[in-house]
This record gives sequence, structure tokens and C-alpha cells, in this order.
Amino acid sequence: MRAFTYMAAMVAWTLTAGTAAQAQGQLAPVITVNDQVITRYELNQRMRLLELFRTPGDLNQVARDGLIEDRLKQQEMARVGLTLSDAAIQTAMEEFAGRADMSLAQFSNVLAENNVDLVTLRDFVRVGVAWRDYIRARYNREVTVTDTDVERAIQRQGNRPTQIEVLLSEIIIAPPPEQRAQAAQAANEISQMRSYADFEAAARQVSALPSRENGGRLGWLPITNYPPQLRQMLLDLEPGEVTEPIEIPNAIALFQKRGTREGRRAVQPPVSIDYAAYYIPGGRSDDALRKAIAVKTQVDTCDDLYGIARNQPEEALDRVTVAPSEISRDVAIELARLDPGEVSYNLTRDNGQTLVFLMMCARNQAGDTDADPAAVRNQITSQRLAGLAEALLEDLRASAVIVAR
Repeated sequence: MRAFTYMAAMVAWTLTAGTAAQAQGQLAPVITVNDQVITRYELNQRMRLLELFRTPGDLNQVARDGLIEDRLKQQEMARVGLTLSDAAIQTAMEEFAGRADMSLAQFSNVLAENNVDLVTLRDFVRVGVAWRDYIRARYNREVTVTDTDVERAIQRQGNRPTQIEVLLSEIIIAPPPEQRAQAAQAANEISQMRSYADFEAAARQVSALPSRENGGRLGWLPITNYPPQLRQMLLDLEPGEVTEPIEIPNAIALFQKRGTREGRRAVQPPVSIDYAAYYIPGGRSDDALRKAIAVKTQVDTCDDLYGIARNQPEEALDRVTVAPSEISRDVAIELARLDPGEVSYNLTRDNGQTLVFLMMCARNQAGDTDADPAAVRNQITSQRLAGLAEALLEDLRASAVIVAR
């Protein structure tokens, strides 16, 4: 009997020790963010929550990134003393469940069936709602949406069919001032070419644009992308012919026509062009070009540039909506090859001392729409606030000490 009692006690101790070790493992830190710990349990719970939400990608990495961002947000909000009341959190959780057409009780049952603690959802929702409120309070005065912003956003919602498209090759010669005469002579010689191979060889030799790497060849583009003063000139060319040298600020442009085709449907030329120009000191120096490349990786739309340019002088960013005829020829030629969301940094200003990060926002056609201006205004505001929030989070991440185990 004593032996049985001893063995039973040993088994109970072993089970208890195993459970305690397992619990201790769940509480082990896997990441620290500025000395604040993220535990194994939190990571596993976030992964289960993401799986329930059918989140794509590597759930372990997505969960880690999300938890790190949550800690950074919490620390920033704690710095300014922002908290949410229990009532506000409860309302936010009920609204979250409502998006799945469930009551909070029903959603809690779904969480339990998938081994997700309700506290995990509470933390997830609490940080998201509090951060949204913080961003609005911090940046709302910095975001101004004009009637023009609303108008061009409404115009962008229409269809964008094409009309006549042209297939061109390009050369932009950008000589220093003392070599302008030699550049003009070279441009005149190129304008007489009729061979595609000769034009491509010249592009590789003298063009200042990245397209020189493939002989200056461009893809099919609507003729309406080009400045009005160039359209007829391009349409009049025969395949193989080259334009006369076209004078643009600090450079000379030439185009060789390779083809013309009809689009599916005709469309009126754009009544206005919406574009952004972000100015980077340093001209075409390595540092300026590196910054331009970095900005390119951070922006998807023109609204994202507001976050990039925050805390900089107002003249660092221009957002312009103008008629095509009012755009300077060098900018118009650059914009011609860009689709909305695409960028270039081939131009400079201030005698080459400033690099122009140019981004196409939209080509606006005339047309009626039933869009609600108030809703569009709110959407633009939300997009710009999101850009500012993302930029702030990147700053917080860059200055944080993050250790993953």
C-alpha cells in the first residue's frame, strides 16, 4: 500500500511538473520591443487568430510583425497617456463581431472552438481602435482635403478606355551647358535615322534615361498620354521615322515611331492630369538617387507622399491637377510613360541641384458620376491619415530596440 501511495505521488508530481514546464514555456519571451516582452503564448494565439481570419502568407511572420507593431503603438500611446474605457472596448468588439454577422457571444463561441482566447481578440481590437483615434487626434489638422481633391478623385472612378496607341523609342540628351552645341548636332544626326538598330545604338550611347539599356524602346502607350503639342507630330510619323529634335528644359528629346494601333474604344483626351512632384536635394548624386529609390519602395499612391513629406517645408511636395497643355514639356514627356501609381526620377530642377521624384496620380476624363462627394472626402482623409500613420510607425520601428529569439 505504501509502495502504491509512493508511486501515485510520483506520477502526480511528474504530471504537475510537466504541466508547469509547459506553462513556463508558453510564457517564455520570443520577442522584446524596447524591453517589453512578447510571449510564446501571445505569438501562438495571434497565429490562431490569423488562421481563423484566413490571413494569407507565413502566419508566423505575419503574427510576429503584427505583435511588434502593436507593442510600438502601445508604447507611443502610453507616452501621450491615451487609453480606452472598458465601455469603448466592449463596443468595438461588438462592432467587430457584427462585421461577421454575429453577436459578440456567437463570435466568442467561434473563437473558443478554434482555441483562441477572447482576451486575444480584445487586445487586437483595443490596439487597433486606440491607434485609429490617436492618429486622427494627432494629424487631423495636417490633412486638408480641398474641393479639387474631391473632384479629381471622383473623376478617377470613371472608366479609362484607350484610343489610338503608339509604339515609340525615345532618346533624351541632357548635356552640360558647355556641350550644348555638340548635343544639338548629335540630335540633328539622330533625327535623320530610319533604322531601328541605328536609333537603338544611339540611345544606348547618348540617352540620359534608364530606357537606354534596352535601346530606348517603350511599350504601347495611348497617344493621349503625350502632350497635346506632340500628338499630331507623333501620329504623322511613318514607322522608322524620327521626330525633329524637341527642345525641353536642359535637354533635347527625340522619338522614333515603331507602330500604331487602334484601341478597343475611343476616349476623350484627359481634361486634366493629376500628378505629384517631391523634391530631393542633391540632384542626381548617389545620396539623392538612393533616397528616391527608398521613397519608391514606400509609396503606392500619390497620397502616400504626404506621409513622406511630413515635417518638411511645404515646398518639398507639389500636388498638381492641371490641363495637359499647362504642363511643362519635360514633365509632360515623363508623365506620358507613367500609369497611375508609377514614378520617375529622371528630371532635376535648380540647375541640377534638386532631384524631382515625379508620380502619376490620375488622368481625369470628363463625365458625370453619382459618387457622394462627402463619402469621397472621407475616403481621401482616411487614405492620407493612413499614410501618416504608416510613416510614424516606421519611425517608431527605426528607433526601437527589437530582439527576436
